[in-house]
Amino acid sequence: MDFAAGMVVFPGGRVDDADSSGWTFGDELLEAHAEAWSGTSVSNDAARARHNAGRVLAAAVRELAEECGISIRPDSLMPWANWVTPEGQPKRFDTYFFVTAVGPGVEPRHQTTEAWQSHWLPMRRILQDESAGTIRLLPPTLTILDELVEIGTTAAIRQTKRVIESMRPRPGDMEEYFRLRRQGQKWDMRTPRPQS
Repeated sequence: MDFAAGMVVFPGGRVDDADSSGWTFGDELLEAHAEAWSGTSVSNDAARARHNAGRVLAAAVRELAEECGISIRPDSLMPWANWVTPEGQPKRFDTYFFVTAVGPGVEPRHQTTEAWQSHWLPMRRILQDESAGTIRLLPPTLTILDELVEIGTTAAIRQTKRVIESMRPRPGDMEEYFRLRRQGQKWDMRTPRPQS
């Protein structure tokens, strides 16, 4: 891919026209997702928030099936984070991240042309490999993995009450994020840049 070449990423992709209809998500699920995404562009138009939440959810379910061969129940996907690419980038994305627990024995099948391989790996190993420089991750992936590892268990993650705000890094924030990380520091981009 021309975007994020060489990076380890979560499965996913864009919301397609097909994601706008045909789904049968219950009112309660749509309402919960619209509320979870209320601090994001999903809810910019309150009258369409539930529909927009359904589109994002349908895209997540579809992308997992297309890229990994994994069929997942929509109600098992938990809204987690929203990141928007900094202004001035040649390509910009408004990206919605979900977390879920998968059953034992569920293995991805590599079915995408957007990546050269697909694997399930323990979160701690991914972070160790990134720290050792053997793999590369973007700040959204690193931040989400850090959060999940800090929370600890699947049960605790499922019980976490998220207030999802759009993460909107400014130009230069990504470089500062990686500089601080190399120094063993973490920076939540919702706060002002640390002083060097």
